[in-house]
Amino acid sequence: MITLDVLGVRVEMPTSQPIVLLREREGSRYLPIWIGAAEASAIAYAQEGVEPPRPLTHDLLVDVLQACGRRLTSVELLRLDEGVFYASLVLDDDSRIDSRSSDAIALAVRTGAEVVATSQLLDDAGVESSEEEDEVEKFKEFLEDINPEDFETGGETGS
Repeated sequence: MITLDVLGVRVEMPTSQPIVLLREREGSRYLPIWIGAAEASAIAYAQEGVEPPRPLTHDLLVDVLQACGRRLTSVELLRLDEGVFYASLVLDDDSRIDSRSSDAIALAVRTGAEVVATSQLLDDAGVESSEEEDEVEKFKEFLEDINPEDFETGGETGS
């Protein structure tokens, strides 16, 4: 299995279809998965640390697992079959539960569980990134973390 990082939710243009974008931790392939709007919101809320006033469906499932004495340890993205991604939730007792990939990723983001994929899935659905795309992604991350104070010159004025 290959470990993936959840980069976030994006909107594909011109269709305005949400996708969750994952990337190999030790490689250069991306895995885009087209998802529904509700799942996109659930993933984005969890990544942003948004706490809803009442539990969302994925929060509820995490609470149910905890109440049953179980913990989600990983999410396995298994295959792509006729445009449908298949996944499994792996619990701390090594039991596996069939899941939609979008729900599995939403749960992983909430619990910190590892997301892994089969090499066959990445061969079938992964997208190789170029160095230029990597640089653009790094620059976007830089822009997200930058503050106006980073540009202060300590009182110097231009001449």
